Amino acid sequence: MDPDLSALTQSSTLDRFLTEDVITKGQKRKLIKQTSSSNPKLEELKLFLTGWINRTLKDEHIVVKSLEEDLYDGLVLHHLLENLGSLKLDVDRIALTEKKQRQKLSVILEAVAKCLKLEESQLKWSVESILAKDLLSTLHLLVAIAKHFEPTLALPPNVQVETITIENISGKFKTSNAVECITENKENIEAQSKNDAFDELFSCAPDKLDAVKKALLQFVDQHVGKLGLNVKDIESQFSDGVILLLLIGQLEGYFLNLRTFFLTPDSTTEMFHNVNLALELLAEGGLLNFPVNSEDIVNGDTKAIMRVLYCLYSKYKTKEA
Repeated sequence: MDPDLSALTQSSTLDRFLTEDVITKGQKRKLIKQTSSSNPKLEELKLFLTGWINRTLKDEHIVVKSLEEDLYDGLVLHHLLENLGSLKLDVDRIALTEKKQRQKLSVILEAVAKCLKLEESQLKWSVESILAKDLLSTLHLLVAIAKHFEPTLALPPNVQVETITIENISGKFKTSNAVECITENKENIEAQSKNDAFDELFSCAPDKLDAVKKALLQFVDQHVGKLGLNVKDIESQFSDGVILLLLIGQLEGYFLNLRTFFLTPDSTTEMFHNVNLALELLAEGGLLNFPVNSEDIVNGDTKAIMRVLYCLYSKYKTKEA
């Protein structure tokens, strides 16, 4: 047996996968390694999400004690989505058989993917993994729901776990290890409050502020103007994330699928979705190396928006020069 597999034989979940042929030939599953099971940050996130669910569903007298054991049948998820998103799902309240639970989860997770505008390839959970009481999938699902419906919720940051992926290749198990992020990384408070050039600009050189604004707006207009857009105001035109996303697409040279964001957002939740997606794209592209509070962008905070725009300006203006 693979040494990584042997090291995990104390895990009841892993034992069940191996003894009950849960991982059939050609399939693979990802698990949280035993070494991460007592991770304090992981425990903090589990307690936080449990408390959040219980507060949200307090009026319905639903009490969750275990994320794995209490969410797999879809009952709690059903109530949570109805409460948070006013979603009316055409499924039975209680599903007692595995077949009914699978059907119910399928409807629920389809609704989640539609609300969050996620492609199948972007999903970090599935009907089978939730039904199998998979903690990693359950955490990813709950974090995604929380970020979408309650974007200002202060989720514990920097939660990472060691994972092991087990693949059944012709009856033999192959494993690979990785570190997976469950919640996004954020710098500590000191780093967030540290003065930068824009702090200096706003406090010590307000006379130069309009000139910098003008340069940034001209840069943005130059690129999104190709799409027939006209940008004149930093505070109001970037708060919904649309122009920022279109600008990133133009500069980075790729097309953003319209199903992944809201082109005409009509709620704060949809604005947060767009802004969070833009910040994720910037971070993945190595363009954002400092923490940004998406709430500041949505609220039209001039300094926060200018910082983000300058990341793009500093890279692409140099190339143009």
